[in-house]
Amino acid sequence: MRPEAKAFLEDSDCIVHAGDIGTGGVLRELRTIAALYAVRGNNDTEAWAARIPERRTVQLCGIRIHVLHDGAELADRPAPEGARVIIAGHSHKPLIETWEGGLLVNPGSAGPRRFSLPVSAGEIEISGKRLSVRLLDLMTRRPLPGLTATMAL
Repeated sequence: MRPEAKAFLEDSDCIVHAGDIGTGGVLRELRTIAALYAVRGNNDTEAWAARIPERRTVQLCGIRIHVLHDGAELADRPAPEGARVIIAGHSHKPLIETWEGGLLVNPGSAGPRRFSLPVSAGEIEISGKRLSVRLLDLMTRRPLPGLTATMAL
């Protein structure tokens, strides 16, 4: 696990991982930091990954968050009703988009650099009746330009 990712996650209440985990050791390390919700990615093919679901929906602070690896699968199998945030990762390209009543978030990749994309992670903060998302470049600890969003709950 990248030291920059570990430092970024240090004060987290929970961690959501959208797949391409790499090794079971990464999961063990993440669980020492905070509660962990992970899904399996297309690169998670070894025996340790067999028990990890391909999709999951979690309820955090009363908000339904749907997690899957490849957001393109939503065309054939939409997120469950009531999901306000969808987190997907497959492209490793940081992204925040609005969709019917919610946000689609791809935090990018906090592990090995992918292509020419930044090493990044996302942060969701839920406070009262407001949800904020921002994606950060882990190497500079600065928000990625244009990749923040706020939504009323």
